[in-house]
Formats: sequence, C-alpha cells, structure tokens
Amino acid sequence: MEYSNVVNQSLSHSTGEVSNTRDSPHGFAETSSSSYTSASSEKLKSGDMGSEDSLSESLSDEEPSVSDSESAVSSASYEQFQLFDEGLGLVKLVEGEKVYDIIKRKFMSSFERLGVQASVVSIHRHVYLGVKEQARLNSFQIYAKAVENKCGGNANIKYSWFGSSKDDITKIVSYGFGLHEMSQNNGLYGSGVYLTPDSSPLESACNSPVDKDGLRHLLLTRVIMGKSEVVPIGSEQCQPSSEEFDSGMDNLQTPTKYIVWSTHLNTHTLPEYVVSFRAPPSLAGFVRTKKQPCEPTSPWMPFPVLISELSKFLPPQSVSLIRKHHEAHKERKLSRNELIQRLRHLAGDRLLIATIKSFRTKQLKARTGLK
Repeated sequence: MEYSNVVNQSLSHSTGEVSNTRDSPHGFAETSSSSYTSASSEKLKSGDMGSEDSLSESLSDEEPSVSDSESAVSSASYEQFQLFDEGLGLVKLVEGEKVYDIIKRKFMSSFERLGVQASVVSIHRHVYLGVKEQARLNSFQIYAKAVENKCGGNANIKYSWFGSSKDDITKIVSYGFGLHEMSQNNGLYGSGVYLTPDSSPLESACNSPVDKDGLRHLLLTRVIMGKSEVVPIGSEQCQPSSEEFDSGMDNLQTPTKYIVWSTHLNTHTLPEYVVSFRAPPSLAGFVRTKKQPCEPTSPWMPFPVLISELSKFLPPQSVSLIRKHHEAHKERKLSRNELIQRLRHLAGDRLLIATIKSFRTKQLKARTGLK
C-alpha cells in the first residue's frame, strides 16, 4: 500500500543520489587459483585488517569461491555438517580459517554491541559446482559487470544478511530467492526481498526461528546494489523507479534495509554463506527498530483513503482529477513528487493537513481504545 507524506514532501525532497562508497575490488572477473595470492589477500593473511572493515571489504579481498569454485572446494573440508543435507553444496569451514574468523568476528561484535549473548556453531560456504549452479554464478557475474559499466566502474556489491528458517534457507541455497521470501516481509518498502547490511545481522536474526536443535540460521548473501534510491514506508514499488537505479534503501546515509526488487531477485543476489548460531529466544527487544507506519514521524495516510476523505470536501471534478493523477502515478506515468504537488494544488495544504491529522487521531484512538 502506498502512503502519502505530504507535509514532509513539501519541506524537502530526496534527490535519490547515492554517496560514493569505498569498496575493495570485488574480483568477479574470471580468475585462476594463482590469483588468490594478490596483495589484498596477502594483507588479510598477514593479519593487517582493521577491526572496523566491513564484511563487504574484508571478504571481497579474501574469499575466492565466487570466481573459482574448484579452488574453494580444494581449500576446505567437504565434510557435511549434520544440520544440512548432502548435495546442497555447503562446505563446512573450519575455525581458524581466515574467512571463518572474519565472519565470526564481525557477527559476534555486532551482537555484543547490543548486549546479546550469542555463539556461532558453524559456518558453511556455498560452492557452485553443478551445471545449474555455474549458470547462477555466471548470471551474477554478467549482471555485476553490466551494473559496473552503467555506474561508471562501481557495481557497489555488498554482503548482506537474510534470516529465515533452516528449511527456507536451504531452498534459497538450492533455487534462489522467490515469492515466499517476499511474502515474509511486512511489505513496508514495496515488493521485494529485504536484506540487512553486513554490520546488522541482529535485525535479520529476528526473522530466524529456533529449529529443533536450538539453532538459528542466517544467510550471508552478496548483492549487487548499483545505484540505490530511497524507498519510503508504504511504497507499492516492485522495480526501480527508473533505469537510473538498481536497488532500494530505507535510508541512503544509514541504511537498515536493502531492498532487492522482485525483478532482480536471482540476478542481483548470490547466497554464499550460512551461519548457524545460538541466541536468546527473544531477539526483537534488542533491535532499535524504526517506527512503524502506525507511528510515523510526519503526517501520512494511504492515498486511496486520503482521496476518499477529500471527496467529502472537494467538488466532484477536483476529486475525479485527483483520482486520474493517482492512476497515472500507479502506472508510472507520474512521479510521486509530481502527484503530491498536483494534490496540493487541487486540495490546498490546509485541507490536506487537517485531513491527515484527523486520520491519525482516529488511528490513535482505535489503537488505544479511546473514544
């Protein structure tokens, strides 16, 4: 459902620009095993890696599986962890391996900062060996290169977390993201899969139920972000608003949500690791969540409801014109900002603000039981 944010939009309008981000070379071009002795890998192996480096930076330097699956298999034990069926292509990493230690350190530090007692039980790497697996890998590489060319040399590839049940994660590893994963989100930021930045595993962990062994599981996925646009709460968006953008964020400066559109689910994502861990039964209380739409920071209400309320005060011809503009917006013939400006022109700010505030008051009374 799409929401209006008239007052906020009248004060400021996001440009959708993305600030330049510092990322290490992603290494998605074809490479051989000898390439793994690069300067960046040697830097990590020597321990010269700052504690504040992100997973996206650290693992991009060290992790070779994306470009050479055979080398990844030869460098790790193929003993399957009992939690996962054989044939999934999940290789158990050994504690002490650089990749294992990087992921565990960043994972644990994120939990510890919020006072959450957790312990990593195992980390598995997803290797791409079969014909279909290689096709998924090649597709990701092709799209990464295309986005890189479009964005002037930086595809802005990040590591991100996705939390779900063990069964769902194994399905994602086998087949990729699908409609089921989209249905699990609350739909606040449009139609897509919501991932969390590599520095925020706890938010995704809240969506990971405890299995019969008392464990939770998180998927660490590489995602092609390209150029991101801000997606407002309540958006009905299901694809980039224009060819300029490749993904969405809830906030460009300090994102807590990466939005991968339904059109990009299995071209712009590559599941790479599964982290199995123990944590307290209730994790939601540790997460500093943003306010939900029922308690917004500025006046709002669904556009259809707003139009219905305005019809009580405006002449039929004005209401008909507003509905026409809204339909044009849904068909992507009219931008959100243009719709709001035309709405303000037809209804006037005073009526709009009064209508939205009245709606919020009714919502508050309904939630609290007040009369």
